[in-house]
Amino acid sequence: MKSFKFNAKTIVLLGLLTAIIAVFSFTPIGSIPVGPLVITLNIIPIAIAAITMGPIGGAIIGGVFGIFSFLQCFGIGILSGMGAILVDINPVFAFIQRFVPRLLDGFLAGLIFQLLSKLTDVRISCFVTGFFTALMNTAFFMLSLVFLFGNTDYVQGLMKGKSVIPFIISFVGVNALVEMIVCTLITGAVGTALFKAKLIKAPEKNTD
Repeated sequence: MKSFKFNAKTIVLLGLLTAIIAVFSFTPIGSIPVGPLVITLNIIPIAIAAITMGPIGGAIIGGVFGIFSFLQCFGIGILSGMGAILVDINPVFAFIQRFVPRLLDGFLAGLIFQLLSKLTDVRISCFVTGFFTALMNTAFFMLSLVFLFGNTDYVQGLMKGKSVIPFIISFVGVNALVEMIVCTLITGAVGTALFKAKLIKAPEKNTD
């Protein structure tokens, strides 16, 4: 694993990405209405952190998103209706459900990028990392919802008798698919630009 260092470059990147997530979380800028859908952009800074600062950087920004997401449960920023209900049911579980999946998402995205960039072109790795960041965010968020709150009347009402996988697929639907596409394209484009600007270095390829 690439070592994570708190140097001037890292501090600037962390500050910039934290500011972007704050804007996305606390203003309507981070939500793009597409017909009946609302596409969130919050996961893109996590993907950018993963490709620029590795697993630790990705986990830090993922954790920041998780904290902001929890604050939205109390109406700080854009209110999360679901989050408000979950906090009323169990605030500790609600924090875990909002925080841990995002932190884990950033950490694993960093590992994915490091692995892929040793096996293939860095630019391709950026696009793939963007896709998996969005995919894991949705999967971890929904799985933690079912695991922590699956026995509550609220989630049982949402599931309507469906098993876990069909419920997740039907609940996130096209929204999650569009988020994956958006995150893939933007992360790939930003990562490619950073690589061309030599702000991302290609690691040595495995020769074993």
